[in-house]
Amino acid sequence: MIQIVWPWVLGALPLPFIYRRLLTSASTATTSALRVPALEDFSVFEKGDSNTVTSRSIFWLALAAWFFFLLAAARPQWLGEPIEVPISGRDLMLAVDLSKSMQEIDFVLDGQRVDRLTATKKVLSDFIKRRVGDRLGLVLFGTQAYLHVPLTFDRPTVAQLLDETVIGLAGPSTAIGDAIGLAVKRLRDNDSEDKVLILVTDGANTAGVIGPERAAELAAEAGLTIHTIGIGADEIMVKRLFGSFRYNPSRDLDEKTLRTVAENTQGQYFRARDVEELESIYAVIDKLEPVEHGGEHFRPTTPLFPWPLALALLLSGVAVALISFRE
Repeated sequence: MIQIVWPWVLGALPLPFIYRRLLTSASTATTSALRVPALEDFSVFEKGDSNTVTSRSIFWLALAAWFFFLLAAARPQWLGEPIEVPISGRDLMLAVDLSKSMQEIDFVLDGQRVDRLTATKKVLSDFIKRRVGDRLGLVLFGTQAYLHVPLTFDRPTVAQLLDETVIGLAGPSTAIGDAIGLAVKRLRDNDSEDKVLILVTDGANTAGVIGPERAAELAAEAGLTIHTIGIGADEIMVKRLFGSFRYNPSRDLDEKTLRTVAENTQGQYFRARDVEELESIYAVIDKLEPVEHGGEHFRPTTPLFPWPLALALLLSGVAVALISFRE
């Protein structure tokens, strides 16, 4: 359907008639009359009839141009079919570890061995695409923690900026407490119904100014739920000059602290040793923090003012051309 945003603008439509009426009255009052016995002597002026027709044409062209100018100024627009926008009211912050240990190649993705960050990017990007209706934010942490993407409904941008991250961008160490503290700071004063932080790391807190336990206490006071994910294989084979041996690449993972942080904030701790486990973890989080299917409705609008504006300009051009031709 067509909607006029500012219909009151059309109230100016009679102004040309009012102006013409006032101008005609003033002209009649000030013009002297010449009385003659017959009109035959003035037959020479009969050619003025064409000028009269031209004047009338110019007037109606100008009037039509005025109407279309007003119509364009009234902002006509086309309203499309209503579209439902699911709004969950949830603010979901993602905290991703970029410390040096994330370059450990102990995951297999599509048949190829990849580092932990690459696997995290792939699975987390799919998770982001499913979070319709949530406001998402991204915190990156290493030696320092910083907000990479503020809360937004623009999920493709969050996924893209996550994909562009590199190991060591925030320093080689791991400031888990600072990452939690930064998320608390960004979410504390929000009026959202649910505030959730999903923290992904492969190590222990080795940097920062606040410990994870203390940061978790602040998160609990702010109503923030934290789900922690510890990633990394338990055992891999390493080939050396004199043979192969097994070792645990996740020996530095502080599961106890991650579990405590989750439990103190009514969240859950998950352990991901491979891509399949990591994918299943995010599927579980989807159930713990379900996507809302009901929400607000909006109708897409398409501006229509260029069409009446173009007509107004065209008619104005024709009127100006007739005036020039008459002169």
